[in-house]
Amino acid sequence: MIGMKLDALKESKPHEYLIRFVFGGVCTAAAGVIAKKFGPGVGGLFLAFPAIFPATASLIETHEEKRKEYAGMNGTQRGRKAAAVDAAGAALGAIGLIAFAVVIWRMLEGRSAVFVIAGATLAWAVTAVGAWATRRALVHRVCWRKRKSEATADRSVLGGH
Repeated sequence: MIGMKLDALKESKPHEYLIRFVFGGVCTAAAGVIAKKFGPGVGGLFLAFPAIFPATASLIETHEEKRKEYAGMNGTQRGRKAAAVDAAGAALGAIGLIAFAVVIWRMLEGRSAVFVIAGATLAWAVTAVGAWATRRALVHRVCWRKRKSEATADRSVLGGH
C-alpha cells in the first residue's frame, strides 16, 4: 500500500543522510566528467541515474531488518522485499522521467521554459501514476488468477466440480 510515514524520518541517523549525500554527489560529479569527455548528450544519460536510490534501498533493507529483529524475528526476507518494492517504485518513476525528458526535448525550443517545464512535470506525473496503476492492475489480475486456479485445484482434490 502506498503511504507516507513521517516517523520514518526519525529512524535515519545523520551518517545515513551523509551516505546519501556523498553518493549522490559522486554520481553527479561522474556524470559531469562523462559529459566533459563524451558530450552533454551522453553525460545527461548518466545524470539521469537515480543517484540516491542505491543508498536508500540499502537503508530501507537495514531498517526493515532491524524492525523485525526488534520483534524477535529474522528480518532478512522482509528487508529484501521492502527494498524490492522501493526499486519497483523507482522504476515506475523513471518511466515518468522518460516522458518528462521527451516533452522537454521536443517542446523547449522556441517556447517559454516555465510552461514547457510545467508541461513536462505534468507528463511525468501522469505517466508515473499511469504506470503504477497499470502495474497494480496487472499484479491484482495475476493474483486473482492464481487464487482462482488454486481454488479449482482444491475442489478437484476434494472431489468437487
